[in-house]
Amino acid sequence: MVKSSTPPAPQRILVVDDDPAILRVWRRVLEPKARQPSLDNLEKKLFGATPPAPSPEAEFSIDTALQGAEGFQKVVSALSEGRPYTFALVDMRMPPGWDGLETILRMLEKDSRLEVGICSAFSDISRDEVAQRVGRPDLPWIRKPFDLETARDMARKLSEAGIHRRQGR
Repeated sequence: MVKSSTPPAPQRILVVDDDPAILRVWRRVLEPKARQPSLDNLEKKLFGATPPAPSPEAEFSIDTALQGAEGFQKVVSALSEGRPYTFALVDMRMPPGWDGLETILRMLEKDSRLEVGICSAFSDISRDEVAQRVGRPDLPWIRKPFDLETARDMARKLSEAGIHRRQGR
């Protein structure tokens, strides 16, 4: 059996936060780091080696929304296109619209296989209550401001969980 050298399709993810700066940070955390050709040439010159091939890990295709209702509409559109999101990261406080809990509950009504996580500085509802109302006791939660490596780890875990949930495992 011959393995395909085609990289996996990018996983679609959605980040919902009312702060554009946080959306930019998540893009920086989640988008693949492109290797600079000049660095590849320098590495070859210094070490006489061909640069390593890009990681076979799937990349993320990132969509963002500034409010819960906008994020919900993106989930609906993604489903109708047959290209659902692997996971969504949602802020808890997004005035003047829906809060994170309402956003997540509405998203899951439309797409019960969507993996979700919370990224928020404050919440008016306890973590336990949110997890109970969402029906996922292991609901991932990261507090702002966050460490970039911790955020990457959370995204990797959400990605793996989202793939398994989509495959019905």
